[in-house]
Amino acid sequence: MAKFIRLLFPAILLGFGYLGFIHLSAKKEPAAKVKRERRIIETEALLLERTDFRVTLSSEGVVQSHNETGLTPRVNGRIIKIAPEFESGSFFEKDAVLLELDPSDFEAAVSSAEARLARAEASLAQESARAEQALLDWKDLGYTEDPTELVLRKPQLKEANANVKAAIADLSDARSNLQRTKVIAPYAGRVKTRLVGLGQSVSSGTTLGEIFSTDFAEIRLSLSARELNHIELPNNPGDAPVPVTFTDALSDFTPQTWQGSIVRTEGTLDEKSRKLFVIARVDDPFGLKTKTSSPLRIGQPVRAVLKGGIIPDVFIIPRSSLRSPNEITLIHPEEFTLLRQRIAPIWRDEENLIVQEDITEGWHLVTTRLSSVPDGAKVKIIDPEEAALQTAASPDQAGPET
Repeated sequence: MAKFIRLLFPAILLGFGYLGFIHLSAKKEPAAKVKRERRIIETEALLLERTDFRVTLSSEGVVQSHNETGLTPRVNGRIIKIAPEFESGSFFEKDAVLLELDPSDFEAAVSSAEARLARAEASLAQESARAEQALLDWKDLGYTEDPTELVLRKPQLKEANANVKAAIADLSDARSNLQRTKVIAPYAGRVKTRLVGLGQSVSSGTTLGEIFSTDFAEIRLSLSARELNHIELPNNPGDAPVPVTFTDALSDFTPQTWQGSIVRTEGTLDEKSRKLFVIARVDDPFGLKTKTSSPLRIGQPVRAVLKGGIIPDVFIIPRSSLRSPNEITLIHPEEFTLLRQRIAPIWRDEENLIVQEDITEGWHLVTTRLSSVPDGAKVKIIDPEEAALQTAASPDQAGPET
């Protein structure tokens, strides 16, 4: 009996193993196929229509003064007075006396020149009288021939006359030097820096300070050869100036703008950059007459915006709608399917690309960022306001990949 049980146990194990093999090796029925519907993509789009586009040109430059002068005296002397207007940053009017030198020596020179002139005039009067007397004496003596120049004292008379002229010139120089002891502003302007002090002795070559004019400022701007095709610049003296708007390049939050105009060009392209430099002018940069709230300071970097010409019959493509550089996504107007399209812009700026070919009017431009969407995919165009409402209603729903 025990022997039978020992033989039965392995047989039972073999039977269970066989049944397990049959169960595992049995061919399973294929899973039911699930029919998946293709999801329609929702996107915002812009109807493409041909229109005219006005070119906007931009450049940068630094504000420069129209006139900047190193102020120097024309005579030597000691500084005895400095006007309040002759301080760094101070404004002054034309012909204002900025500085005075000691006039004592020059006043003495004027007196000496006046005395020399008086002596020369007296000498001339005496020689004139002598010449007249010599002519009378010649006639009284009964000579019939004409008297010589020596008899009439003409050489002496010429010398006396020359001495008077020389004395007049010396007096004029002396008076001019006396006037030059006052250093006068050549134009209305502002003091950049003062370099001398009260009591200092200066010569005619000493720089007293730096001044610049305030009537208008100039900004040197550069334009590329591509930009020159879209703007008409004043190349001749009678050409009309081109309006330009300036903003502060040091601050993006400053609403202040300054209006100016391009008045001339330099006429030659820069050899390195191949750009043309133009000169813009801003009247009354410090607001002395117009009382502007923010002055345009010398040395201030500014951005310039110019209105160029009009490019007719083109498509305007916002940069935000680009799928990749020079590639956009279009929507067929009837089938509402996607199509990626390469474009060749004829103009571009910071916000838009301007295209004349490669696009059919009436198609839609996808303005929503889509990723991994093949050509031919079905789309539904939604209104931006509707998209905003959907996003507000489902804040947890993930949007399109960017």
